[in-house]
Amino acid sequence: MQLAPAQLPQHLQRGLKPLYTLHGDEPLLIQEAADALRAAARVQGYTERTVHTVAGANFDWSEVLAAGGSLSLFADKQIVEVRIPSGKPGKEGSEALQQLAAQAQGNDSTLTLVLLPRLDKATKSGAWFAALESFGVTLQVEPVERGALPPWIAQRLQAQGQRVSSGEAGQRTLQFFADRVEGNLLAAHQEIQKLALLYPQGELTFEQIERAVLNVARYDVFKLSEAVLGGQIGRMTRMLDGLQAEGEAEVLVHYTLAEDIRALKRVKDAIGAGRPLPMALREQRIWGLKERLFERALPRLTDTALANLLYAAHQVDGIVKGLKQPDWPEDGWQALHRLATTLCRECAVLPARGAGTPLRAKIGV
Repeated sequence: MQLAPAQLPQHLQRGLKPLYTLHGDEPLLIQEAADALRAAARVQGYTERTVHTVAGANFDWSEVLAAGGSLSLFADKQIVEVRIPSGKPGKEGSEALQQLAAQAQGNDSTLTLVLLPRLDKATKSGAWFAALESFGVTLQVEPVERGALPPWIAQRLQAQGQRVSSGEAGQRTLQFFADRVEGNLLAAHQEIQKLALLYPQGELTFEQIERAVLNVARYDVFKLSEAVLGGQIGRMTRMLDGLQAEGEAEVLVHYTLAEDIRALKRVKDAIGAGRPLPMALREQRIWGLKERLFERALPRLTDTALANLLYAAHQVDGIVKGLKQPDWPEDGWQALHRLATTLCRECAVLPARGAGTPLRAKIGV
C-alpha cells in the first residue's frame, strides 16, 4: 500500500499498520514522518524500541528477525526500526526483509519501520521492496523543489501562528526567504523555528525576516541546469556563486552545462530529421522536470545558437583545465558564468534574430 506523506496524519487517526517503509532523500521530511509514526505508536502502548543500522556486507540480519519475533519482559508492544543508509540490503538482506514483511502480518505487538534513502526504479522493482510494499505501507518522500518552497515556508509559518503580508509584498518576502534556504530544508526548518522564538504570533515584516534569516542555502550542481534551462538568471547567478563558495569543482559545473548543451543539440537534430519531440526526448533519456524544461527551451533555440554554444562550451572546457582562450576570461568561474548566462538568456527569450545570425559576438568567441 502506497501513501503520500500528506495523507499520513489522517491515516494514523484510523490506526497503525504493523509495517511501514519510508524512502526518500529529504532527511527532515523522513524524520518528521518517522516521528509521527513513533508518537502514534507510543500512544497505543509501544513502549520499547530497538534500532538496527545496516552497515556493510557482514551485517547480522538474524538479530533483526529475532527482534521482530520477541518481546522483553517489560514491554507488551515494541518498535523495531531498520535503517539501510545505502538502500542496498544485499542478497541476505533481501531474503531477511521478505521474511520480516511476511511475519509482520497479524503481529499486533511489533511495529516495524524500515528507513531507506531515495531508491531508483530498478531497486523498487526488487523482490524485497515489493514484499515491503505488498505487506505494509510505503511512503515516498519527495524533496521540496524551488518552486514549491515559498508556499511550504508559508505553511510552516502558519502552523506556528505567523504569516507574511498578503499580496505581492508577501510573495516577495517568501521568495527572499526561499532564496536564503534553497537546497537546505533542515536549515530552513530551523530558521522558521527561530522566527517563532524572536517574534510574537502575527504578521512578520520583510525587515524582520531579512534581519533574522541566515543565508543557509546549499546548491546542487545538477539543480543548476534547472535554473539555466528555465531562464532564471538571478537564481542561476546565486547558484554559481554558492557552488564556488562551497568549493565545487569547476570541471563538474562545466560538465553539467556542456551536457545540457549537447543534449539540446541532439534533440534539436533529431527533430530536424523528422522525429517527434516526445520520441527524441525519450531517445536521449530526458525525463521528468528536465523534459518539461527542454520542451519549453527548444523552440527558443536556433541551430546556429546551439552550434555556437557547443563551440563556447569547448572553449570553457579548456579554461577550467588551465588553458587560455582568446576573448575569454582566464578565471574558470568567470568563464562558467558567461557560458551559463548566455545559455540561460537563450532559454528565457524567444529569438529575435534570423536563424543564420551568428551568436559568437554575444558570447565572446
